[in-house]
Amino acid sequence: MSHVFHRHTKVRYPTAAKGDGPYLVDSDGNRYLDASGGAAVSCLGHSHPVVIQAIKDQLDKFPYAHTAFFTNQASEELADHLTQRAPAGLDRVYFVSGGSEANESAMKLTRQYFLEAGQPARHRFIARLQSYHGNTLGALAVGGNMWRREPYEPLLIETSHIAPCYAYRHQRADESLEAYGQRAANELEAEILRLGPETVAAFFAEPVVGATAGVVPAVPGYFKRIREICDKYGVLLILDEVMCGMGRTGTLFACEQDGVVPDLLTCAKGLGAGYQPIGAVMVNKSIYEAIEQGSGAFQHGFTYIGHPTACAAALAVQRVIEDEDLLANVRDRGAELRAALDARFGNHHAVGDVRGRGLFVGIELVADRGSKEPFEASLKLNAAIKKRAMSEGLLCYPGGGTVDGRKGDHILLAPAYIVESHHIEDIVNRLATSIDGALQDIAK
Repeated sequence: MSHVFHRHTKVRYPTAAKGDGPYLVDSDGNRYLDASGGAAVSCLGHSHPVVIQAIKDQLDKFPYAHTAFFTNQASEELADHLTQRAPAGLDRVYFVSGGSEANESAMKLTRQYFLEAGQPARHRFIARLQSYHGNTLGALAVGGNMWRREPYEPLLIETSHIAPCYAYRHQRADESLEAYGQRAANELEAEILRLGPETVAAFFAEPVVGATAGVVPAVPGYFKRIREICDKYGVLLILDEVMCGMGRTGTLFACEQDGVVPDLLTCAKGLGAGYQPIGAVMVNKSIYEAIEQGSGAFQHGFTYIGHPTACAAALAVQRVIEDEDLLANVRDRGAELRAALDARFGNHHAVGDVRGRGLFVGIELVADRGSKEPFEASLKLNAAIKKRAMSEGLLCYPGGGTVDGRKGDHILLAPAYIVESHHIEDIVNRLATSIDGALQDIAK
């Protein structure tokens, strides 16, 4: 009998016992090809010796020192590494323990920045429907997934949500991708004007939407227009790269591919690759200087910020990515994955769209390809696919509520940056078997 409060009380989970590169092995000896890195976390696989040694070396020195008393070499070196490679102007890093903490911290930092800058009326946040920014109350409030928000609605601050940049669902037949992107971005300006520009603090967005919509990249020009609107009204742009950043899309920072620089950028999953819990908020110079020249103290903090062992692990992860030229592998294997998925599912009756960037790919499932009608939520197709995939020795990340938070099913793929061509072939073959098997199961 387990005394662990598991995610689902009616599920009996296998026990993970060993990591072997892109594979996990359970206590019964079953091997699972990890095609999603858990939740797009394990970007180096599960047993990289360089990272494991870095953790051991830090533990031999000391495991933890509270940041109210000390800084530490690991956090200083990790901050140097990140800022030297970040989009221009992001030159300070606030380390936390995960993505929700990073986005919660970004919200509070935004609020304090405007207080320090003498604009106390700015307190409103705008985000997008079908977004996900974390499960703490502030991050959940800016998130746009209705299913996740609903139980906690009375506890959430008031926020605004505009339509996502979701071409498969919202682009009109008579408009180009670029025209659609401009139309979608202009919703932000309309919402700022509706609320009153002097009250709006920030706009939150994922450059590539992850878990709630199934890997939806922005169309060309969308984020450049968003940046223009934010600048026009003095609104901060916060880009959430918790899932899509740190190399997942083929560049270290996902926003590089959109040609924009945010005021704050959050990252987590691929930062530490699961070897230790870590997240970060990267902050531009003007925000940092407003705090430094004002009160001097960010009125916020967690016990484990700047954790030496977590920072040592993350620094090792980032050095491995660079030293082994893994971003090139992300791009090359990512292209192979898209080509293989297109070949296998391009004419599949239940696959409406295959999309993504790098080794970050989503597959949207539909009951009817012509109308794009999703499967009924009551069928729980995504859960059936997950179950079938595990029986095939494959870990993928299916999700529901793709279309509006209730209807729709998708599969998220985010394999480790170390995967080889034979792994790609294996992923696609096992996934095809899993999807077809799940469709047969729900049809019974």
